[in-house]
Formats: sequence, C-alpha cells, structure tokens
Amino acid sequence: MSETLADRLERNWNNELRNKDCKTKPSLNRAIFKTFYKRYIFIGILQFFHCMCIRMLQPILLAEYIRYYEAGKDKEDSQLGWILSSLIVVTAFLNILIAHFNTLSCYRIGMRVRVACCSLIYRKLLKLSQASLTQTTAGQLVNLLSNDVQRFDNASIYLHYIWIMPFHFVLAFYILFQSVGLAAIAGMTMIGLQAIPLQGFLSRLQGKLRYKIALRTDHRIKLMSEIISGIQVIKLYAWELPFQKVVELARKLELDVITKTSYIKGMSTGMMVFTERLILYVTLVTHVFLGNHLTGDIVFSLAQIFNIVQHYVAFSFPNAIATYSEARVSVQRIEKFLLLEETTENEVQLDEIWKPNGLENKTKTGNLKTDKSRNDVIKQDDLNNEEIAKSNAVDNNTKEAPTDSNNITAKDSQTEVKNNQNQQNSTAIIQLDDCNASWVGQDTLALENLNLIVKPGSLCCVVGNVGAGKSSLLHLLLKEMPVASGNAEIKGNVSYASQEPWLFNSTIRDNILFGKPYSQDRYDIVVRVCALEADLDQLPSGDKTLVGERGAILSGGQRARVNLARAVYAEDDIYLLDDPLSAVDTHVGKHLFQECIKKFLKDKTRILVTHQLQFLKEADQIVLMKEGKIMEVGKFDTIENLLCFAENNETDTDSNITKKEKPDQELERSVHLDSYVGPNADKDAEEEDELIEKGAIPTSTYLEYCRAGTGVAVLILLIILLMMAQMASNACDLWLRHWTNNEEIRALHAHRQYLNNNTLTFEDNTTLAYIVTDNETEPLSYDDDPVVIYLEIDEKTRNMYIIVYTFCILLSIILTSVRSLLYYKVCMNTSKALHNNMFACILQAPMRFFDTNPSGRILNRFSKDMGAIDELLPTAALDAIQICLVLFGILTMVFVVVPLMIVPALVLSVLFYFCRSIYLASAQDIKRLEGITKAPVFSHTSSTLYGLTTIRSSKAERIITKEFDTLQDQHTSTWFLYLASSEAFGFYLDMISTVFLAFVTFQFLVFQSGFTLSGNVGLVISQSLILAGMLQFGIRQSAEVANNMVSVERVLQYTKLDKEDSFQSINRTNVDKSWPHQGKILFKNVYLRYAADEMPVLKNLNLEIRPKEKIGVVGRTGAGKSSLIAALFRLAPLEGTISIDDVDTSTVDLKLLRTKMSIIPQEPVLFSATVRYNLDPFDAYDDATLWNALENVKLKSYIKDLSQEVNEGGSNFSVGQKQLICLARAIIRNNKILVLDEATANIDENTDQLVQAAIRSNFCECTVLTIAHRLNTITDSDRVLVMHDGQAVEFGPPSELLANQEGVFARMVREAGPEAEAAIRQAAQEAALKRTRQNQDDAC
Repeated sequence: MSETLADRLERNWNNELRNKDCKTKPSLNRAIFKTFYKRYIFIGILQFFHCMCIRMLQPILLAEYIRYYEAGKDKEDSQLGWILSSLIVVTAFLNILIAHFNTLSCYRIGMRVRVACCSLIYRKLLKLSQASLTQTTAGQLVNLLSNDVQRFDNASIYLHYIWIMPFHFVLAFYILFQSVGLAAIAGMTMIGLQAIPLQGFLSRLQGKLRYKIALRTDHRIKLMSEIISGIQVIKLYAWELPFQKVVELARKLELDVITKTSYIKGMSTGMMVFTERLILYVTLVTHVFLGNHLTGDIVFSLAQIFNIVQHYVAFSFPNAIATYSEARVSVQRIEKFLLLEETTENEVQLDEIWKPNGLENKTKTGNLKTDKSRNDVIKQDDLNNEEIAKSNAVDNNTKEAPTDSNNITAKDSQTEVKNNQNQQNSTAIIQLDDCNASWVGQDTLALENLNLIVKPGSLCCVVGNVGAGKSSLLHLLLKEMPVASGNAEIKGNVSYASQEPWLFNSTIRDNILFGKPYSQDRYDIVVRVCALEADLDQLPSGDKTLVGERGAILSGGQRARVNLARAVYAEDDIYLLDDPLSAVDTHVGKHLFQECIKKFLKDKTRILVTHQLQFLKEADQIVLMKEGKIMEVGKFDTIENLLCFAENNETDTDSNITKKEKPDQELERSVHLDSYVGPNADKDAEEEDELIEKGAIPTSTYLEYCRAGTGVAVLILLIILLMMAQMASNACDLWLRHWTNNEEIRALHAHRQYLNNNTLTFEDNTTLAYIVTDNETEPLSYDDDPVVIYLEIDEKTRNMYIIVYTFCILLSIILTSVRSLLYYKVCMNTSKALHNNMFACILQAPMRFFDTNPSGRILNRFSKDMGAIDELLPTAALDAIQICLVLFGILTMVFVVVPLMIVPALVLSVLFYFCRSIYLASAQDIKRLEGITKAPVFSHTSSTLYGLTTIRSSKAERIITKEFDTLQDQHTSTWFLYLASSEAFGFYLDMISTVFLAFVTFQFLVFQSGFTLSGNVGLVISQSLILAGMLQFGIRQSAEVANNMVSVERVLQYTKLDKEDSFQSINRTNVDKSWPHQGKILFKNVYLRYAADEMPVLKNLNLEIRPKEKIGVVGRTGAGKSSLIAALFRLAPLEGTISIDDVDTSTVDLKLLRTKMSIIPQEPVLFSATVRYNLDPFDAYDDATLWNALENVKLKSYIKDLSQEVNEGGSNFSVGQKQLICLARAIIRNNKILVLDEATANIDENTDQLVQAAIRSNFCECTVLTIAHRLNTITDSDRVLVMHDGQAVEFGPPSELLANQEGVFARMVREAGPEAEAAIRQAAQEAALKRTRQNQDDAC
C-alpha cells in the first residue's frame, strides 16, 4: 500500500513542481487533495446527511413523545406512543451505524495520507544535496515521520465540520425558533459567540503553538539522536551531566509550549461540559422572561437539540479548526523539506558531461536501464574504442595557455591519455577542466581550479594533508558537490567506499550484495580479496550474521572491510575508495592493496584516497592536494620530493601476499555476538527482539504515572474538584427537572380545581392564582385545547428558581475550568518527570544496552511515546474521567426517576465490562505491536541519512525505498487493525446503549400509570440519548487511556534498566582530587565479558604498566585491543582487578574514574554545538587554554572562532580534523593517563608525525597507551603489548620483541616489507639507545 499511495502522491507533487514556473507556489495541500479527494468527498456527503437529517430528527421525535405524556393528555391512543418510541430507537440505531462507518473511513483516509507523506519524505531524503543535508538532522526526520504526520490522522476526522457547521447552525436555529420563538436568538447567539470568535481564536492559537512545539521537538530529538550515536564518547569522557542538563533545558522549552496548548485543550474540554447547560440556561431564562412557562417537551427537546448543536458547533467545529491548523503547520514543515535543494542528478545518467548553471550535456552515449523484476540498475553496454577516444578528446586550442605547474601537469596527463586510449577497453573517463566547486551556502570554494584527467583502467592515488579536499574531490566525482564553474566529465558506472564505514542493520552478506544479484563465484572472490574469510569463519552464522545498527557487533577493521567489499562486489567502471586502508593493520592493509585494489580491480579505473604512502610507488598516477587545489599530478618518481616522506616509509613493492597465504592466527570473536546469533551456528542470526509486555496494563503502571508528577495531596484535591464539578453540573439538570415538574403540577392542579375557584398550594409551598376562559366545564385536551391557563407565579418564586439555576451554572463553569487547568498542570509535570527520569537512566545504562538496541528503538521512546504521553494520554484520560462522571450522574438521575431501570442497567453494565475486557485483551497487544513496528521505520531513516552518499553511488535508491515501504506497511497493518478493532468495539457498545435506550423508552408505555410527568419522561430519555453516544465514547476513551498507557509502560521500562553503577563495589574508596599521582596501571587476572552468557573477550590478562610509560598496543583486527580500553574505562563488567596507583578501580566512583583518564576514540564524535562546547562542555577552561590545544594539533588555522558552529556529526569537518579535535580534548584535560585508540588512522603521515610530537611534548609526564595499525607510530614506545584472541601474547620493549625472529611482533613487522622492516628496526634501536642514555642521565 505504501508504495502505491506514495507513487500517486509523488506524481501529483511533481505536477505541482512543474507548475511552479507559472507564479504558483507548489502546494502539498493541493497534491494531497488531488490524491485523496474522491473518497473523502463521498464521506463528506454522508456526514452532511447524518448531521442534517438523522441527528436533527432525534430532538423533534423526542418533543413529540414528551407531548404524548403532557398533563391532561388522553393516553388511550397508545399506538402513537409506540410509533414515536420506535422511531426514537430506530434513529438512534441509524445514527451509530452511519457515525461509525464515517469515523473508520475518515481514519483510514488520514492513515493513507500519513503513509503517503512518509514515503514522499523518505524519497525526498534520497535526493537531497549535501548542502541540504547540513540543514537536515535525524531528529528532524524522526519528528516529521512521527509527530508531524500524526496530525493527518486527527484532522481527517473533523475537517468536514468546517463546512457542515454553518448549515447545521441554520437548521438548528430554525427548529429552535419554531419551538421557543425569540428566545432561540439568545441561545444561538451565545453558542455562536463561544464557538466562532472564542473557540476559533483558541484553535488558531493552538495551530501557532503547534509550529513552535514542532521546532522545539525537532531540537530535542536531534539532541537525543546525537547523544545516542555518541554515547560511548559521552561515557568515556564522563560528560553525562552536561548533556543531561542540555536535554532537560530543551525539554523544558518544549513543555512550556505544550503546557499552553494543554491549557487550551483543558478549556475546550471544560466547555464541552458547561456549554450545553449554559446555552440552555440562557434560552430558558429568556423564554420565561418573555412571559412563557416551562413544559417538558420544550425543556428537554431543547436540551437534546443543544446537546447536538454544542457537539457540532462547540466541539467538532473548533476541533476541526484546531486540527486543521496543526495539520497545516505539519504540511508547511513537510513542504519546506520537500522543497530543499536536490542533487544535480536525481537519477544517474551515464556518460554525460556535468556542467553548472543547467547547461545541456555535450555527450550522451547511453541511458540507464532497469530490470523490472529486480529494479536493479544494469550496467550500460560497453562502448568501442573509437567512441572512447572521440568522447575523451580535448581541444587544447580552445583554452588559454596554462601558467602554473598544475595546468602543465594536467596538459601532460591529457597527452598521455590520448596516446594510450586505443589500448583501453574500459568505458570509464574522468576529466576535470578548470573546475571550481563549493557547497551551496558557502562563500568560499571547497575545490579550486581543478584540472585532471584519469586514464581509464588506471590507479590514481590522492594524497594530501588533513583538510586538503581529498574527500571533497570524491564528492565532486560522485556529483554530490555542485560545480560552480568549469566542466566535470564523468563517464561510466561509479562505485564508492566511504571513509567512515557505513553498514545497515542486516546480515554481512546483504551488506556486501546491497541489492545486487548473488553470484557465488564473484562473492567468494570478493570475500577473499577483502580479507574477510577468517572473520566469517569465526562467526557462528558466517556471512548471515546480523551486524547490528551501523555494524555495532563488528570491530572497526571489520566494518571497513565489509564496506570495501560492498564497493568491490559491484561490477562498475570507476571505483572511488576513500581511505579504506586506515582502519586495518599493516598486514591486512597490504593484502587489501595487492589482492583487491591492484589485482582484482586491475582493469578498472580506481581513485584511492590514502595516507598510506608506502603504496604510492605502485600507483599509475598520484594527485597531491592542498587547501582544495591540485598542487601536483604525476608518478611517484616525479613528485617524490613533494610527498614529505619520513624515514619510516613503509614501502615494499616486491613483497606480496600469495593467494594461499592467510592470517596465521585466528581473529577474536566479534564483540557482543551472542545477542545476535542463535544457539546453532547453522541457523541464521536474529536480532535481539524488543522487550514486549503482555496482558493488561498492571495497576502499578497507573500508580507510577500518577505519582511521577505530583504528590498525594494534589491528587486528592484534583479528585475532589472533579467530583464537585460534576455535582454542580448534575445539580443544574436536577433543578431544571424540579422547576419543570412544578410548572406541570401547577397546570394539572389548576385544571382539576378551577371550578372550585380555590387557591392551590404546591410541593414547594408556593401558591397559584388562575383565570379560566370559555368552555370552563370541558376537560383539557391536547389536540384542540379550548382551555388556556395563565400561570401567574409571583415574581419572588420565579426569581428564586432563576437564582438557584444561575448559581448552579456559574458553579459548574468555575469548577469545571479550574479542575481542567489543574489536571493538565499535573499531567505536564508527570510528562516532564517521566522524560527526564528515562533520559537519566539511559545515560547510566551500560554500553551493552546501546549495542543491542537500535537507535530507532530508543528514539521511538523519546519521540512517538513521549508525544503520546504529552498530548494524547492527558486528553483521553480527561475525556474518560469526565464521561465516567457524567455517566454516573445520568444513571443516578434515571434511577431516581425510574428505580426499576436499575436492573437492566446492571445487566448492561456487566455486558459493557465484558466487552471492554475482551477488547483490551487484544487492543493493548496490538498497540504494543504498533509501537514496536514503528521503531524500524525510524532506524531505517536514520541509517539512510548517514549512508546517503553510499546509497546513491550504488544506485540502490529503489531497493531501500522498497524496504522502507515494507516497514511502513508492517506498521500500517498493525495501526489499521487497531483502528478497526477500536471502531468495532465502539459500535458494539453503542448497540448495547441503544438496547438500554429501548428499555427506557418502552417502559413508559408498558408500565404507564394514569399520571406520568412529562418532565420525568423528558429527563430520562434525553439523558439516555446523550448516554447512547457518550457512553461508548467514554468506554472507548478509557480503552484509549489503557492503550496509551502502553507508551507509559514502554517509557517506564527504560527507567528500570541496569545501571553501570551496579558494576562497582558498594565500598567505595575516597581518592583525593589529584589522583592518580603517577599513572601506574596493573591488570591482574582480568576477564571481560560483554554479557554473562558469552565467552570472555579478554582472558586472564596480567600486565603492569609503569608510571609515565609509553605503551604501544598492536594486534590483528579483532584481537581485543578495543576491549582492553573497555576494561580500563569499565564499559562492561569484568572479573579480576584493574588498579591505578594501587587503587582498585572497581571501588572508585565511575564518573570520577573516567574523568581521570583521557581518550581519543577510534571513531571521532562531534556534537552539533560550538567548537568550544565540543572541547569543554563544562566551561572549565579559558580561551587561551583551548587555543593552545588547537595549535598543538595543527587546527588553529582551520578554526576561526571558538564559537564556530559544528554541524550534526561534525559534517563540516573532515574525519582527520575530527580526530584532531578529539586529541585537543585530551590535551585540555591533561590527565595522567592517555589512551589513543587508532587516533591518527585517518590523518596523513606528515600530520601524524606532528601529532606524535605534540603527544610526546604534552604528555611526557603521563602514561600513554597507543593502539595503532601503523607500526611506525609505536616504535618509539617504551614497551609494546601484542594482543591476540583477548590475551597478551608478547609484552616488552620493541627492540627486544624484534630480536625474537619467531615472535608475533617480529612477524607483523616482516609482513610490512623489507624496507619498512628495516626502518622500523632502526627506529626501535634509536629509541632504545635514547632511553638508555636518558636512564643514565636520570641515574646521575
């Protein structure tokens, strides 16, 4: 369904976009209307018939039925009574039949609009340009797909009442005027003033507040998304407190606006209670003051009419305005998103020249073909050599003579291409001519004056310092970055491996295939050349293992190789590889370069961005970049002097890894694996299911919700106010009945005693004087009554009735308004407390929780569930409470008038309870499923946002769009099942209410006596008619409360998570502020498990690290290096002892422990705030300290101001720059212990040396643990720790470890090649001599 609806809406939206040149702004409203108008108009016509005919017929029939029982009426004509009573019951049945059909149909249309808009939003996401992506956050998307689109469900129910209400108002006025004459003007004026100016104003205000809420919710969800993504960094830095304060502030700002809308809803809900009574009061008092007296047919038919009028005019119409205002805000927000700038080419066209300013393509040699059965993009047919040569020819005469080395080099390169083109079989062509490019919205050029030709089938390596523009160059070739001027010609299919590995939550095989057809031969080869065979052998489910969100269960090196394998598996012409070798060790890196890049892709055009200079000798072409410019293009021997090679250049072109050669040691089993795999290795892995409660919501959940926001005293006060407000409302009805009955008794007594000419005394001790006209001896008759009795009540008695009636009305208005405001205040406090408590518990949860729960699942709690708790639950609960109180009042009045109705009422109550129990048994589970099926939609969207460039380069838009539609359909199926079951439940309840109405109506005929007061008949039947519609709504709302309590239940689940504090000892050690003094670290019998039922990933680790010692940690990918950090920072439970300066860390406060150590993580994380906040969120250091740290890491020239904004995820910084900012954090903290987890993997060799020098100078008095893949970075360490399979297999000075030729470390160095081995050995010897001299100097 999702795909079909989205196609229709997208087609109409595209028509709007095509018409925008006609001075007509594209309108999503029009597109939605054109897509869904036919069915909705039919429902509108049916609603009009229902409102104008069926509903307005009920009070007319009621008036006639009441007149049947008026004083003096001859009851012998019982047939009329039975006909009228039967019509009342039949119209009630037709009313519920049509009403429920309309409601379900409107909900269905609203659901379809929501589904179509969600798919349209997702499809737009896939087309966004990189500039637009900087304006789009995961939090904003989640909010659009949850809270914003939900407004369509609500608006669809009420929207038709905007145009139906005026017709209904006029018809109601006509009927009232026929009944009470001029008094109708007073009543209708009152409800008109309340509904249109007052409610209209409140509704428009609610729409404006909705826009503010949406923006503030966007901001809060964006913060939550960033925090969940960077939770490991937050924990490692012990930054929970500042982030908790930031989120609490964002939540407070959001709730400030939500509270205002809640007060408006509270007033509107209160008006539902007293509006009907107020306009009835105004009409009847006016009627009496005009000289008329009250009769049952007038009073209670008016009550019924006003009940209907206030439902449409004072409830449905304001709700229509309010929901329309809110939906319009949502439409505007979605529209704004849909109008964001898209990529230059939404659908990739092959073999075309890409020009700025919409210029037409100079060359087009093929079109994109699709296989309908798979929707996969099929590679274009090869072009012949002559076509290649023709299309690649460059007319140098049309250009000015170059004046710099860049142009000269590019020209030489062009000549070389021409000379070799006829020998090439590839269709791939890359040519840049005077190309300037920048991101939209930026004044400065990101890439400037680029001239480059890459020969088909060649290997082009791109090198340069951090921030030189290497990744930007790839984005230009991917058409992600728009060209400002010049030409960029890219011919051929492109495959791309991103610098930061992007994996989606599926199996390893699915991540590699990425929608491409499975070819076992090619797949096996790709797995081998990407060095994944050993990894897959170690996984119980092999390549069917689920990797978790963003590859959570894989190590950094494994993620990088799966990411590379996906790009390599695609049979394309051009391969853009953005630094894929940094995240792997030297041995694996060499294997990837030789087997994969050099051999397997030898006939393909390859552009490799790398900092691994040892591979440059084997490149066909090297591009040296600096500050967005190409400084030099050539081969290694021509630009060697510009590459700033260090002495430790790890180059060996002679040593290769043979096909038979495999890693001689097994890899560590992936972290946290057991939560993703089944008990048997031959079964497919399954993701850990979300925790689902079963059965009815327990009473404890309701109690926790009530206690969360306020104290017992306030709750008792609220209950008292609720009861008093209902008592005041019931008092109005009972007093009106009392007044009406006394009027009728006066008339009856006057008729019976007028011949005696006596003064009558009534129940209330008032007297009646009467005057009788002609035909005094004839009895009163209904049809042609010649006797007219003028009841001249004394003014004092009349005023007494009006004063008491006025007092009851005022009391009802005041108490109802006060209790509504207090109720919403309590609810907002509860919502605030639940959110903050959940977030605090999330921050204290162990890392295991985040590894086994996708971010979408967590964000679902903070978006959809909190949205329900904020707005849906309070309204539903107030409706349920209010209607239950009204129900109790109605039944009380019915039982007072007709005691025999207690019996059928009890029977029907049992039926109600039975139906409700059956409904809730399934509805709550359906609601839980609905919440669970929504989370994958958010996860999929968030994952897509982070991997958008990879998706587009792989031409996988259709595949993942289909996956999104499938996820949407799963959610939609549960949601519609919930709607259908809810509506069916309401229909059955209404049927039971109709049966009760039949009992009430017919019993007056069956048990009629000689004297039945019309006031009693009118009160009982009018209230029963109200009951028929209200009771099912109240029971449904009580069920809705129970269903929305599922959200409370889900939130409370996250307040009861295991906390990290549970891992620490109860007996804490109080350490002084200067601890640790030395930086000594001792591991004793340490075992680390990520879960109690898993095998340990660190096994019997025993080491001692001396104060100020510099330790290098090496090992194969997955050997346990990162687990060593997890143990040190206590990110997971461990056995054994880790002590720092002889203090057991398990006895030290967890936050204090983490603040005493600094770390630069493997994956750098920045938050969308200022540079200052990212460096120092506690604001504990001055500007000079921060600038000094930035200067130490060579970033001072890149950052203009500490208040410079950082985009979400640090997208306005390169990966290398982000790692350097993380290093600056560590320098600022200046702790005695520093851990570097492959911190310089993504920076160039030269910057790496500068950073290492900065570390040596800034942390010379500190203990430093360096995990690295580049062996040269740890050769000057005091000792090297070699990890394998979670164990320390070697630990000693580098020179000693190298002396053991059979040792693991020596083998790793040999695998780097003879030249690199010699350089490393020499550096190790020099470092050993330096330490020896330093020790001798210290001894002296």
